[in-house]
Amino acid sequence: MKYISEYRDRTLCENLSEKIKRSHRKPINLMEVCGTHTMSIARNGIRQILPETINLISGPGCPVCVTSQYEIDQFIELANQKDVIVTTFGDLMRVPGSRSSLQKERANGADVRVVYSTLDCLAIAQKNPAKEVVFLGVGFETTAPTIAAAILAAENKNLKNFSVISAHKIVPPALVALMENAQVNVDGFICPGHVSVIIGAQAYAPIAEKYHVPCVVTGFEPADILQGLFMLVEQFENDEAKVEIAYRRTVTWEGNRRAMQILDQVFESVNAEWRGLGVIAGSGLKIRDEFSEFDALRKFALDVPYAADPPGCACGEILAGTKNPFQCQLFGKSCTPETPVGPCMVSSEGTCAAYFRYRARDIEL
Repeated sequence: MKYISEYRDRTLCENLSEKIKRSHRKPINLMEVCGTHTMSIARNGIRQILPETINLISGPGCPVCVTSQYEIDQFIELANQKDVIVTTFGDLMRVPGSRSSLQKERANGADVRVVYSTLDCLAIAQKNPAKEVVFLGVGFETTAPTIAAAILAAENKNLKNFSVISAHKIVPPALVALMENAQVNVDGFICPGHVSVIIGAQAYAPIAEKYHVPCVVTGFEPADILQGLFMLVEQFENDEAKVEIAYRRTVTWEGNRRAMQILDQVFESVNAEWRGLGVIAGSGLKIRDEFSEFDALRKFALDVPYAADPPGCACGEILAGTKNPFQCQLFGKSCTPETPVGPCMVSSEGTCAAYFRYRARDIEL
């Protein structure tokens, strides 16, 4: 447990909690952008050791959750195409679309396979030359470079039966959209550690400056999160708004330039629809024209009508930080991990899944 247990040390965490309590004077709303932070906060009972006037709000940092209903329906439609093998990471399997899910379609005979790497998809394509193999590209800057690398590898191998649906999202434009939303009340961001490894902490500097909102990049262990909260509270109390890194063992100011280079080589930014946040300018990634033979949306003529979110489901408001799961009329009743209505209850990083599993105390927004 060396290099992990240090960040779970009870005494260290209690000391950080006391430092937060001593520094804290004014009520503050802090948003954890990343779904992994949401799950760690719930699992480690961090809300319960903070003053009640520190309000932690879950944000749009779960990649499966922010994927729109229309995109989910596209995935399901693709799974029903003749001679197509759909490959995906596991979290997508149970997310309900308008009429079905990938899991149900697989049970009905569709060839849908869970993979752990996009390189697995290339191997499947090589073994099945008579089939089209499509990877469902969902995620943020964390995973997008690996999918770009897979496209480059497919090009080098002259692999013509591999393609990707790119439903990737970019995090900083979403933070801008939240700050521009009058219904969202955020005094500071707990910035995502994984995404920041790639884009670097400097990506949040324009947001901190324009909206005068503190941004601190944190890791995922309890001591990491408490240290980040302490830094945010101190900035807020001192009326500061700067970007800081509380995760220096992984995150730098510049990020991973090689990963960003590969990402920019294959993708270009476009407007994208986020569940709960609507269309956000420049927040999506489209496969560039020079790699169009690997773009599944150009390869397949998918006829999918636009679909609204499920009736009564509050996933959109939860992702925007204007509701918590306890304020959804379906939470824990018709919507449970066994019978999910919305993606926030399905994903391992989903806010509703975290609240349901760890039964966090009710929070008034």
